[in-house]
Amino acid sequence: MIPLPVINSIDDVVAHRLCCGCGACAAISPGRLEMIDDVEHGRRPRPRHGACAPGKGSEAMRVCPGIAVEHTFDERHPGLIGALRREWGPVLEVWEGHAADPEIRHEASSGGAATALALAGIETAGMHGVLHIRARRDAPLLNETVLSTSRREVVEAVGSRYAPASPCDGLGLVERAPAPCVFIGKPCDVAAVQRALPVRPALRGRIGVTIAVFCAGTPTTRATLNLLERIGVDDPRDVVDVRYRGRGWPGRLAVRVRTERGTETRSLPYEETWGALTGGKQWRCQVCADHTGELADIAVGDPWHRPISKGEPGRSIILVRTERGRQVLRRAVRDGYLAVERVDPANLTRSQPDLLRTRGATWGRLLACRVLGVPVPRYRGFPMFRTWLTKLSVRERLRSLAGTVKRIHRRGLRERAVVVESPVIAALPPEHRETPTRREAA
Repeated sequence: MIPLPVINSIDDVVAHRLCCGCGACAAISPGRLEMIDDVEHGRRPRPRHGACAPGKGSEAMRVCPGIAVEHTFDERHPGLIGALRREWGPVLEVWEGHAADPEIRHEASSGGAATALALAGIETAGMHGVLHIRARRDAPLLNETVLSTSRREVVEAVGSRYAPASPCDGLGLVERAPAPCVFIGKPCDVAAVQRALPVRPALRGRIGVTIAVFCAGTPTTRATLNLLERIGVDDPRDVVDVRYRGRGWPGRLAVRVRTERGTETRSLPYEETWGALTGGKQWRCQVCADHTGELADIAVGDPWHRPISKGEPGRSIILVRTERGRQVLRRAVRDGYLAVERVDPANLTRSQPDLLRTRGATWGRLLACRVLGVPVPRYRGFPMFRTWLTKLSVRERLRSLAGTVKRIHRRGLRERAVVVESPVIAALPPEHRETPTRREAA
């Protein structure tokens, strides 16, 4: 077994590809770190000019989900669905439904449940805003974090963004907010929020609810650039807008592009889009144990357990994971934001068989990495071996080991990665820019 490198600083986390790009370290240490976009790796923290990267024991390291993720819930909670615990984490209830507003349901990727919950939070539950991400106004291939405080701002950001995002870099806005806020992010982003709470006690009283979106991995910006080439877009500066899906279920990729003939939209089916993007996922996603937001109050995803008819409106599968999540969901239903029905918990397993197999394969990947001296996250409370043994075929188990060995050599994972802010994604010309609505909390 080859000795593992020692992770002594945020620089080491980034260099050894443990970073998931959540942005929590930059929010905790804003004077020392800033987030940049690297086309090949994703969103990454780097030391500000003249600053040293935070080291071992620093607050930035303590909030990093790239280093470790652990469950802290009460496993003796009488309401937990036992059949789901081992492979899906804590689940109290399983629902299916959609936003009651037909426009939000249509625009969203899969029923608009996360958007509806967020709106209920700020319009009827007394929450100040929603910390989430949207496409950057001056560079629509990239994402930016915003604290939205109105229906218009929340709805403008509806839809999946299959590109690097750092919603936790806005935690300072939440910490300074006059009232609790909704947080929406990927499972790793929610894990970062949970790790930040004991480090920043003031933040604890400002997180009103955490909503996680199921995630099969974040494609790098390079993956989107390759996709653009596939539909005939040679210059990313010509892109006016990108929607990865939505406007129907599951929707289509829709890219608005400036051409000599004016603005036109180019499109691909969702299945073809995701198939093209999935090969460009960042490495940290390949060794992730949580794809369904196990540390969130509520998690939402696609209910793929049945065929979808052409033109069918979107639906979401909704997991209530905490008592707080239960209360938030019930209030949103009571106030007319969500239309839902309680469903068989087995619908979760039927809906996401690929994520179940991925969880099992992760055990094999982690083992191969440790043997070959490649650093991996520490997981606590995420049983994976039994899933690897019972849910994967012999061929799949061998692939999780041998395939990882190949990746390690092919991607040079034993060497330190060099992250560079890339100029490839140039900003739109001034006449096409809009002023971002990133709002400072009062």
